[in-house]
Amino acid sequence: MRLNPLVCQETDSPIGIAYDLLDDRVAERALLDLAQAAPQYPPAPEVVAHIGAVAQDDHSADYVELAGLPKLRKAFADELGEAYRGAVQADNVVVTAGCNQAFCLAVSALAGAGDEVVLALPYYFNHNMWLRMNGIRPRYLEPGPDLVPTPAACEALLNDRVRAIVLVTPGNPSGVVLAPEVIADFAQLARRHGIALILDETYRTFRGSEEPAHRLFSARDWAGSVISLHSFAKDLALPGHRVGAVAGSPELNRHIMKLLDCVAICAPRVGQEAAWAGLTKAADWRARRAAEVAVKKGLFEAAMADRPGGFELLSCGGFFGWVRHPFAERATDDVVRDLAQGHDTLVIPGTAFRPDDRGTFRVSFSNVDEAGIAELALRLTAAGTGHGAGRADASLSR
Repeated sequence: MRLNPLVCQETDSPIGIAYDLLDDRVAERALLDLAQAAPQYPPAPEVVAHIGAVAQDDHSADYVELAGLPKLRKAFADELGEAYRGAVQADNVVVTAGCNQAFCLAVSALAGAGDEVVLALPYYFNHNMWLRMNGIRPRYLEPGPDLVPTPAACEALLNDRVRAIVLVTPGNPSGVVLAPEVIADFAQLARRHGIALILDETYRTFRGSEEPAHRLFSARDWAGSVISLHSFAKDLALPGHRVGAVAGSPELNRHIMKLLDCVAICAPRVGQEAAWAGLTKAADWRARRAAEVAVKKGLFEAAMADRPGGFELLSCGGFFGWVRHPFAERATDDVVRDLAQGHDTLVIPGTAFRPDDRGTFRVSFSNVDEAGIAELALRLTAAGTGHGAGRADASLSR
């Protein structure tokens, strides 16, 4: 049996690799699991009640419309229109089995083997994996010193093979929230070159602001070049229900549905019902959860302000902190292994999010409470004791 060499050349999922580190861990205290980002609380009571009612419905296991439950598509289009102060219609929305699937389907509708897609660094690792496994070449866009990519640097990467530019905001792994003006400039760049701007907005609820993340939806012809990807997993605490969405043009969505019909037919009905209930019945609950994450962000920034153990916080937002370790002479994968096995602290190495090693790793600070954040600072201090204190002054672009 011969396997696809493009798939074989990719490493396994960084999440799985991280948790494999725990196999050789001799636990001395409770694990600080700062690896995979997922809500640590159940869905809103209104959502749980609705899921229970749907589960008892005679049609709870039926297929739904290929594009998704009409009531969910309308509710989500209405929310986007209101939150972004723009015009989004139900036919702009296709419901998918999570935001990862939304990305895979959107990219597959745009590009094929031999094409290219620009990924802003640090990228979300599944984006990079999907492109490479499908013979699509990633073109990596280095950010500025503030970890914000620029349209000028991006334009230098464009050629006649590039089909899309991908931005994640708030960033995964960086947490960086792109300003509306930056997003608008990228949208203009994409339109000028006749390519797509793909915005992964999985963590949009956790930007720390109620102002629109961007104003792209206010343009009459926004769907001609903009594709916005969303997840209901984080802000509605529904990760296992696998429900996300694409917001794009009806023409794009028609092709996305061909792909969706082949890989899933439709997102699970119960998950779609849960998302609808969250959008229509749990606004106050969502706002409280977002406020709690904002508090954690402040606590995490404060805990990292003095660079415990020489570990430096480079950026923070959404669910994540992007941290540089103090060991210039050591591979980051080794540092992360030691943190897991020697200090009971599990993070994801930056090598999962870049094609090279810049001495960084991702911390999912949303996974822990105030006591956990304080404990993290203590464990980083212990991990850094006696190791390269001068490393914290090294250049970000080394």
